[in-house]
Parts: sequence; structure tokens; C-alpha cells
Amino acid sequence: MKDAAPETVYLRDYTAFGWQAQDVHLTFRLAPHATRVVARIHFAPNPDAPAQDFFLHGEELKLIRAAIDGTEVTPELTDKGLTCPVPSGPFLWECEVEIDPASNTALEGLYMSNGMYCTQCEAEGFRKITYYPDRPDVMSVFTVRIEGDEPVKLSNGNPGKSGDGFAEWHDPWPKPAYLFALVAGDLVNHPGSFTTASGKKVELNIWVRPGDEGKCAFGMEALKTSMKWDEEVYGREYDLDIFNIVAVDDFNMGAMENKGLNVFNSSCVLASPETSTDANFERIEAIIAHEYFHNWTGNRITCRDWFQLCLKEGLTVYRDSQFTSDMRSSPVKRISDVIDLRGRQFPEDQGPLSHPVRPESFQEINNFYTATVYEKGAEVIGMLRRLVGPEAYSKALDLYFDRHDGDAATIEDWLKVFEDATGRDLTQFKRWYSQAGTPRVTVSEDWQDGTFTLTFSQMTPPTPGQDDKQPQVLPMAVGLLSPNGDEVVPTQVLEITEAEQSFTFEGLGARPVPSINREFSTPIVLERDSSAEEKAFLLAHDTDPFNRWEANRALARDCALDMILTGAGPNVAWLDGLEAVLRDDTLDPAYRALMLAGPGASELAQVLHERGHTPDPEAIYDMGETLTQFMAERWVDLLPKLLAETRVTDAYRPDAEQSGKRALGAAALSLTTRLDGGAAAQAQYDAADNMTLQLTALMQLVKSGNGEAALQAFYDQWQHDRLVIDKWFGLQIMGLPPGQAVERAQALTQHPDFTMTNPNRFRATLGAVGGYHAAFHRKDGAGYALLADKLIALDDINPQTTARMCSLFQTWKRYDADRQALIRAQMERIMAKDKLSRDTSEMVGRMLS
Repeated sequence: MKDAAPETVYLRDYTAFGWQAQDVHLTFRLAPHATRVVARIHFAPNPDAPAQDFFLHGEELKLIRAAIDGTEVTPELTDKGLTCPVPSGPFLWECEVEIDPASNTALEGLYMSNGMYCTQCEAEGFRKITYYPDRPDVMSVFTVRIEGDEPVKLSNGNPGKSGDGFAEWHDPWPKPAYLFALVAGDLVNHPGSFTTASGKKVELNIWVRPGDEGKCAFGMEALKTSMKWDEEVYGREYDLDIFNIVAVDDFNMGAMENKGLNVFNSSCVLASPETSTDANFERIEAIIAHEYFHNWTGNRITCRDWFQLCLKEGLTVYRDSQFTSDMRSSPVKRISDVIDLRGRQFPEDQGPLSHPVRPESFQEINNFYTATVYEKGAEVIGMLRRLVGPEAYSKALDLYFDRHDGDAATIEDWLKVFEDATGRDLTQFKRWYSQAGTPRVTVSEDWQDGTFTLTFSQMTPPTPGQDDKQPQVLPMAVGLLSPNGDEVVPTQVLEITEAEQSFTFEGLGARPVPSINREFSTPIVLERDSSAEEKAFLLAHDTDPFNRWEANRALARDCALDMILTGAGPNVAWLDGLEAVLRDDTLDPAYRALMLAGPGASELAQVLHERGHTPDPEAIYDMGETLTQFMAERWVDLLPKLLAETRVTDAYRPDAEQSGKRALGAAALSLTTRLDGGAAAQAQYDAADNMTLQLTALMQLVKSGNGEAALQAFYDQWQHDRLVIDKWFGLQIMGLPPGQAVERAQALTQHPDFTMTNPNRFRATLGAVGGYHAAFHRKDGAGYALLADKLIALDDINPQTTARMCSLFQTWKRYDADRQALIRAQMERIMAKDKLSRDTSEMVGRMLS
């Protein structure tokens, strides 16, 4: 049976903690199964808090002793923490606990990864280290002493004394416990330095396991670039003498922004041309920037409670998106972000896991590290900047940093800064934080005597717990094109605030073609009747790169749906227009590669569902195979040109120029393999001098049915590199036909290199099954059963990863009755597990309800 139903926490019930933690002194005496943690904390009454019992969070702790002002006390203990009578004035709290890092497979609190001690305290992991008010609004200065035999001992802040068997650290900046970090082990560093704008020299280190030193150079340069960018664009300097990054193999997330000591999943910091793809390099650059940017938007200013998570995450995702746009191609980055938003966040908004950007309640906060909080939260920041303009945005951010430095802030604090800086009333805009769901906007138009009128109607469908929705503020970027393709009205932002609202454009010589929601200025579903001819016109002439891509995407989607529903052949007129784009070598190769990538199977399933059809995963897969084969045969003369054009002869660089060429070359190789059975792919595999080309070729060999020898050769070559083998696990599943993929995944879970305890390996294997639409949704339910089997087993080991991967079931109500019954049976089987974690129980329970 399950554990007792978890308690629901509500935003409306927020109460400040009754005491302030004035300083925190921690001593760690490290031992794998019996680490001792001694805490000395000076508390003082909080004058802004109501009267309450003195309660400290604590889970899975063995209390050795506790004392107040030097006198031992006996607190009342529960599995959630302790309660103890305390003096009415300031006092010194002391306690000693014992914990077992080596047995901590949940990877929360203090745990061990391949013999190295490390921590993960966000959101509520610190309570597994010692008794403490483990909440983000309790901020204090930390001093830490680490005792043990490990040669490297790291914590937050600046280094203090060190000697034989000990090291001390002091962080002068008040922080909540979730930003605490400790790492100790046999590590080597890749050193660097950065001089801030004010002339302070900062020591930089990337700490890794011996043998990984050669994979740090790119990460170090990305860190320096991030620090410089944040100074130049946001005026934010780094504020400590040292900045450390540590690579950890076993980590639930991508990385963690602990003050001065960022802990990274190894896959998000280690890189070399031989072992990492272009996508890996770009992701590492973005994640390093993201975690560094948190130093101000998350650390110096944190969130008052976990309901405000989007305050730090949405803003920081927006900042790292700006950074990548500046470092690489802004249009390509924007398109990639929207693909991700539609693929991950829109289904969340439209399903049983829908929640506002700022949730009103939760049972397990780990379940709200979602695409809605992160990616939609970033879109809200982007809309706000678009509404007030770049200059006003910068002015408001400066005020935000000045006013709230050292605070645990709220969304209300954030919006008040913009109101004060700009004079705008943002009451209605705030609905983006409180209303769940994706607005649907219908557009109609009228043309009379040189006046063109656009009428926008908006509505947001009901979501769980929110039936009635109010109109949102929609900053809609619009431009108008003349019949010959000239831009007669350049981009302007229309501010839509009503359920229905019209805008007129006068003095036009001919009826224009509108380009609506340029740059995807507002995260909506746009519904507008437009002909294939108009979409083709926008594909050929739109001056906004995003909407040009969007027109192509719409034509591709229409073609796919027509083929699925009517059995029609591919749309030749659309392919002619796309070919013109592919032949235009003045365009960014990465942009052309995105043009060639059509809508995914899950996106097509969602569109079919929205239009009243029951999606058939097999029919969607068959359509994709037919269309891709047709494209390959139609462009038989174009493909060699693209392969030649995108061949890079210079030394490998993971920059935008070379990466774009390799991306377009990969798309061309995929089509070529349809014609030559993998001959070109084999030649590329044999000659590859970097992982991007090798892995691209290997995928095509697997898809061609001629990849088994190459798979074995790849494994033999890279079996010593755990991150490359993660790629090997996932690739062969995604490259096989859906009728073979689940069985391959099942076999791979029996491979000696597969482990349930490493989140990267688990996600690479089971996540590949869940992400392969036709395989996961096989009629026989084998994909559902395999995922449920492994999630049930994983829940005892790592509830956080289990709960997040349960979201692969969230779109279950799209499908036919037989598939729904199969999925429901698996989710009910998960719910019936003995001692199911509260993480997983909440997620599956929400999907079933």
C-alpha cells in the first residue's frame, strides 16, 4: 500500500518563520555510513512573524544530542522534524546528528557518487543533513568545517583555514539552506581566472574525477563568457573571491546554482570534440550560463517560498536564452525554444498536470520543477520586456537588484518594481502567473477602401481546478506584407487586453498579407483560416525569420494531416517552396536544417486530437516514413549538393557556423540514407573525427538496418566513457523500427552497463522509449508496461526521477479507448505499489484524476 496521503501545502497559508537564523556554523565529520553533522545556530525572534512553536525540519536523521544555550534538551521528534521549547529572546541552538550518505540513492541531501561526497539541497534536501528551518525565506551566513581524509573539500563562499584532514569555508552572503553545498573526494581541477569590471581577480575551478581533465576547457571559457556578458548586459559582477564548479556523475538535475559552488551533472559540463556533439556543447554553454546567472537572480535575490519558484527560474531561463541568442543565432535559438515549449510545456498546459506558472498548492515541491515554471515562466518575462521595451526593462531590473538584494522575494515584489519603474498597471498581466493553460487566439480580418482590420478573440480552455478564465494581456507582434512581398507595415506590438479586440491599419494601397505573432511574441495557439497559397507566400517572403519558419511548419503539418486522414500524397507545391529555401545558400545552414525538420509525431497527435480525431500512432509513423521517402526521391539531385556544401574541412569548432553546417548535413544524410542504404553514412562513420559526425552516421546506419556492426564497434571504442555510452543506449532504441524498439530497450536494461541508480543512464534508456511516439504507444501496450515496470522498481531508489518520468503518461487521454485502458492499468499498477513515494503518488494521482 501507499504511504499516508501527503499533506497539501497552499500559497494562501504562507506564514513567516518565527525566528531569524543569524549565523550558522556546521561541522561535518565524514564517513560513508556514519557522517556526523554538528550544527551551531544563533536564533533570534522574528518580529514580523506570528507566535508559533519552534519547529525544525529533519528527515532520515539520527539525533545524537541537542542543546539550547549549552543545556541539553530532549526535543519531540517526528518523521518530519522536531519541536522544542525555546527562550523568548535570542539563543544558541546546537545539535549533532548522524546520517548515511552511502545509502542515499535518492540523491537528495548528502550522498555519495562513485566515492565522492556531494549534496543536492534544492528544494528540500537540507533537512536530510541536519535539523533546520528548511525553507527559502530563512537566510543566514554559513561557516563550514569539513573533516575527513578526502584530498579536496569544498563548500560555499570563500576558503578559510585548512590543514591535515580539514578545510573551512565561509560564505559572507546570507542564503537559504537550499543553496548550501558540500563536495569532498579525490578530484582534480581545471583552473582559470576572471577579472571583474571593477578590477577584482576571481579564481575559477572546474573540479572533476581524475581522467576528465581534458574535457573542461570549453566549460571554463563558457563560464568566463557568461561572467562578462552578465556584467555588460545586466550590470552584475561576481561577488566572491572564488567560483567552483564540480562535475558529478549521479545527479537528478542538470546542475545546481549553490552559492560559489555549482554542482553539475557531468553531462552538462564535460565536453570534448571526440566525445560530445554540437548539441552537447551548446547545452553546456547554456547551462553554465544559467547557473552562473542565478548568482543574482536566485541567490542574491531568492524566492520567499517555493510557490515563487518561477521568480528565479523563469527569469534566469530568459536570461540564458538571451545569452545564447547573443552567442549564436537569435532566430535559430528562438525557433528552438518554441519547438521545446510546444513539445513539453503545451502538453502540460493542456493535460492533467496543468498548473499556473505560480502554483496555488502542492504536495511535493519536486514535482513542480516543470516546463510551465521554467519555460513558460521565461516566456512571461519575455512578454513583460516586450510590453515595456528594452530600456524600461533594464531600468526595472536595476531597481529590482537595488531594492531586493538580500531578500526572499515574491511575484508581487517583481511586478511592483516594473510598475514603479514604468508607471504601468500590471494587475491584468499578473494573470499570466495565476491562470493555467495556453490561450487560444482566433484572428479574422477585413479589408475596405485602404483600411485593413485585424480582430483578435482570445479564450483559455478550462484546466484542472480552473474552469473560468479571464482575458490575458497579449503583446502581439504584427507586420504587414504587400502582395509583392514588401513589408508595408513593419513589426509593431499590439497590446490585446480584451476577449475580443480590433486594430486598424489605414492608407494601404492593396490588401496586405498579415504576419502575426512574430518572434512568437506571446505563447498562444493561433487559430486563423489561411490558404495554402498564403502560407506559401509567407514561406517565400516573410521578413520575420520565425514566422517564415512557422509558415513552413504549418504547410508541413497540413500535408501530414491530409496524408493521415485522407490518404493523399505529399503536397508538391509546399515541397517546391521548401526546396527553394534549402537551395538558398545565403541562409544560415542551421535555419535551413530547422526548416527541413517537420512537426514531430507527438505534435501531430495533439493537433489531431484538438481537431476531433483520435490519433493513431502507427498511421502517424507510416505517414512520416512515406513523406520522408518521397522527399529523398524528389531531391535526389539536391542532396549531394547539401552534403558537399556542409562538409567542414577546418579543425573542429562547436560554434554556430560549423554547428549549423553539420546540422544541415545531418538532415541531408538522413534523406540520402533512404536512397543508398547507408553507404554515405558508413563512409562518414569511418572518416569521422568528432562525435557529431560519428553519432549522426551511426544513427543513420541503425535506421538503414545495417547498424549492428557499427553499434558494436562504437561500444568497443567508447565503453570506457560513461557519457558516450549514455548516447549509445538511447540511439539504438530511437533508430530501430517501433516494432523492435521496446524489445531492444528491455534487453538493454539487462546490459552490464545499465544501472538503475544513475539517472543519466536510466533516462537515456527509458526516456528514449517514452520519447519514441510509435514505439511507446504500440497497440500491445509493451511500451507502457516496460516503463511502468522500471518506474515501480526505481521509486524505492530515486523517487524524484521516478515522478518526473511518470509525466510520459500525461497525454494518455488523446488516444483510443484500448490504449487509454492499457495506460490506465499501468498507472493504477504504479499507484498500487507498496510504500509508493509521495513524489510519484502525487504525479500519477493527478494524471488519473
